[in-house]
Amino acid sequence: MPKCQASWNVPGEGTGDHCTMMLRCLIVDDSPRFLGAARSLLEGEGLAVVAVASTSGEALRQIEAVNPDVALVDVDLGDESGFDLARRINRETSLDPSRVILISTYAEEDLTDLIDTTPAAGFLSKAHLSARAIREILTNTGDANAPRDR
Repeated sequence: MPKCQASWNVPGEGTGDHCTMMLRCLIVDDSPRFLGAARSLLEGEGLAVVAVASTSGEALRQIEAVNPDVALVDVDLGDESGFDLARRINRETSLDPSRVILISTYAEEDLTDLIDTTPAAGFLSKAHLSARAIREILTNTGDANAPRDR
């Protein structure tokens, strides 16, 4: 029997001969309103939001508890920095930095220097948040089709 190539399941995309797996997501943001809206949007597009967090401490605990495939980290976490959190995720957790995506209401051009100093896979404007955009960033890191040990 031929082996299948795993790919992330995004509704509306043909999967051909690929096996599909649900992309498991952690969202880190200090706004309860945004957390609810983002969860609804992404789950409606076929992602599994397995956890949310509002602080760096919560995010680090959730990463170890639920082992997400991707973490969406707001760059502005109130009194905390999402850029610092991305570095801590890299140092303190098992989540590969290619699985961390920074998000913000700010334009990417306004944050380029700060984004470039983090080990995150990329940046996504909250206005363009979607399952497809997340998948594109993961694919551009070169390992979106690599299965992960659980």
